[in-house]
Amino acid sequence: MQLLKILTPLVTASLLATAAPLVQAQNQGDDSVLEMQQAFRKGDRKRLEQLLPAVRGHVLEPWAAYWELKARLTEASPQEVQAFLQRYAGTYQEDRLRNDWLLLQGQRREWSQFAEHHPHYRMSDDREVRCYALLIEQLTGVASSGLADDVRRHWYGLREADDGCTQAASQLFAGKRFAALDVWRKARLAVEANRPRVARSAVEIVAPELLAQLKDLQDNPLKFLQARAASRGALRQELALLALIKIAATDAEAAASQLDNRWDILLTSEERNWAWGVIGKQAAQRLSPDAMAYFARVTRDSDLNDDLLGWKVRAALRAGQWKAVPKAVDAMGDEARKDSTWVYWKARALLAGKPTEPERAEARKLLEGIASTHGFYEQLALEELGQRITPPAAPTPLTPAEKAVARANPALQRGLYAIGLGLRTEGVREWNYATNLHSPGGMGDRELLAAADLACQREVWDRCINTSERTRSVTDVSQRFPMPFRSTVVERSQGIGLDPAYVYGLIRQESRFIMDARSGVGASGLMQVMPATARWTAKKIGLTSFTPEQITDRDTNITIGTAYLKLALDDFAGSMPMAAAAYNAGPGRPRSWRNGPLLDAAIWAENVPFHETRDYVKKVLANTTNYAAILTGLPQSLKSRLGTVGPRDMAALDVNKDLP
Repeated sequence: MQLLKILTPLVTASLLATAAPLVQAQNQGDDSVLEMQQAFRKGDRKRLEQLLPAVRGHVLEPWAAYWELKARLTEASPQEVQAFLQRYAGTYQEDRLRNDWLLLQGQRREWSQFAEHHPHYRMSDDREVRCYALLIEQLTGVASSGLADDVRRHWYGLREADDGCTQAASQLFAGKRFAALDVWRKARLAVEANRPRVARSAVEIVAPELLAQLKDLQDNPLKFLQARAASRGALRQELALLALIKIAATDAEAAASQLDNRWDILLTSEERNWAWGVIGKQAAQRLSPDAMAYFARVTRDSDLNDDLLGWKVRAALRAGQWKAVPKAVDAMGDEARKDSTWVYWKARALLAGKPTEPERAEARKLLEGIASTHGFYEQLALEELGQRITPPAAPTPLTPAEKAVARANPALQRGLYAIGLGLRTEGVREWNYATNLHSPGGMGDRELLAAADLACQREVWDRCINTSERTRSVTDVSQRFPMPFRSTVVERSQGIGLDPAYVYGLIRQESRFIMDARSGVGASGLMQVMPATARWTAKKIGLTSFTPEQITDRDTNITIGTAYLKLALDDFAGSMPMAAAAYNAGPGRPRSWRNGPLLDAAIWAENVPFHETRDYVKKVLANTTNYAAILTGLPQSLKSRLGTVGPRDMAALDVNKDLP
C-alpha cells in the first residue's frame, strides 16, 4: 500500500506528461480548422492549401479537406474528385462534394460524368440536380411518363433563377411535353415573388421576342397596361396578366380596377381566374374585407394553385363563409389536401351550420386522420373529437447497447465536435445527414431515440429535439420537450405571473435552448431578445445596472425575456396568441391585425399575413399545451389558451403602448 502511495503521483505525472502533447496538438488542430473555415468563407485558396496538412488526422479533417477542394472545384480533375470521394466514403462531406460536382457537370453539360456520379448521390435533396437528371432522361429518350410533372414541381419550387430546371423546362417545351401555360405560370409566380431574373428566364423559353416588353412591364406595370391597346392575342394577354400581378403586389384595388375596366373581357377564363386569385390573395394578406369579394370572381377554383387556394380558405374563414372552404380545399393538389391545416379546416367547415350525417361522418374521419399531440391542428383535432392533450406513454428505455452504438457513430461525434467548436452550421449539417434515412445505414426510430439521447446528454438541445421529432411510431416527450434551466425558468415565470409552460413553449420555438443563439436581425440568447427591446425592458422593470452585453448571460436573458413577454401579455389582455405574435413581429402589427370581426383565435392566427409569424404563433401555443401537460401531469386544452381575438379601443385599453 505504501509503495502504491509513492508510485501513484509518479504514474499520474507520467500520464499527464504523455497526454499534454496530445491535448496541445488537438488544440492546435482546432485552431487550424477554425482558420480554414474562415479562409473558405473568404475564398482564400492558398491559405486553405497551406493549412490542410496541419489538420490531417483531426476529427474534423473531412470538413477541412472538403473546404480545400470545394474552393478550387472548377479547376479540379475528375481523378482528384474521385480520390476525395473514396477517401471520405460514407461521410456527409463525400455526398456534399458529389452534390457540388453534379451541379458543376450539369452546368458544363458533361452528361457522362453526371451519369456516372448521380446513382451514388444519397441526399437527393437538390432540386437543380434532380432537374439535370430529368433533363438527361429527356435528351436520351428514356423519359418516364411522370417526367414533366417532376420537372414542373421542382421548377416551380425554386424561388431563384437556376440552370438545371430552366434547361429541363426549355427542353420539355421544345419537345411539346410542356404547354405554354406551364411556362407562363412560372413567370407569374416569379413576378408575384418579385424575382425579375426568374421571370425573364421563363419568358425567354416561351416568347423571347417579348423580353424588352417584359422589362418595361416590370419597371412600370400600370404605364405598360395603359400604353397597350385593348386587343386580343395570347402573348399580349399573358403580359397583361403579369402586369396585373405586379400591380396587385402593392395595390390590389388598382389591379382590380384595371381588370374590371379593361382586361377582364380580354383574358381567357384561366387567366382571369388567376388574376382574381392573386388580387384576392393580396387583399387577404392585408386583411381587407374585400378579399372574398375578389375570390368570388373566380369561376373555377381548379385554375388556382395551392398557395392562392390557401389564401382563399383563410379569407373565407375570416369572413365566416364556411361553405367556400371545402370547395377550395378539394381543388388543392394531393399533397396540400393532406396538410393538417386544410384537413382541419375542411372538417370544421363540414361541421358548421347544420351538418348532415354524411358530413358529420366525413368530418370525423378527417379529424381522426390527423388527431395527435404533435402540432397545432393535430391538437385542435383531438379536442374536436372530445379529447384533451396528454403526454404519450414513454417508449421502452434505451438499452446500454443502443446508446453505445450512437456514441460510436463517427458522424454524430463529428457533428457534436463541430458544434462544440463553434462550427454550428457544419455540425448541424453533419448531424442531420447522419440521422437521415438517405445516409448509409439510415436510422429507424430506436436509433433516432439513441441519437437524440446522446445530444440531450451533451446538452445540444436543438439536435435532441429535432432528432426525436423524426421518430414515427414512438414519442419521447422528455426529448421533444426538454426543460433545461428549470428552476430559473419556473421561478422567474411564476414570480411575475407567467405560466412557465408558455415561457418554455416560446423558448423552444425561439432558440431550441441554444444559449449563444443569434438571429440575423441581432436577437440574442435563449429568448432571442433584441438589443433595443432589452434596454427598454430593463428600464421598465428597474434593472438599472443593465448593459447590452449582459443579454447573452443566461439568467439575465431569461429575466429580460420573461418580463417583456409579460408586458406584451398584459398589453393584449392576456391573449397568448397575440402576445406571441407581438414577441415575434413587434406589438404594432398584432394591434392592426386584430382589427375587423371578432374571431376564433385559431382563425385569427391562420390569417396572420407573415408566414414566419403565423407558423411561430401556432407552434408556440402547441408547445405551451404540451409543456403544461408535462409540468402539471393533467390533461390540457389548446382551445382554452386561444380564446377569441377582436378589436378594442387601443388608446383606452393599451397598458404598454410604448412597447418597442
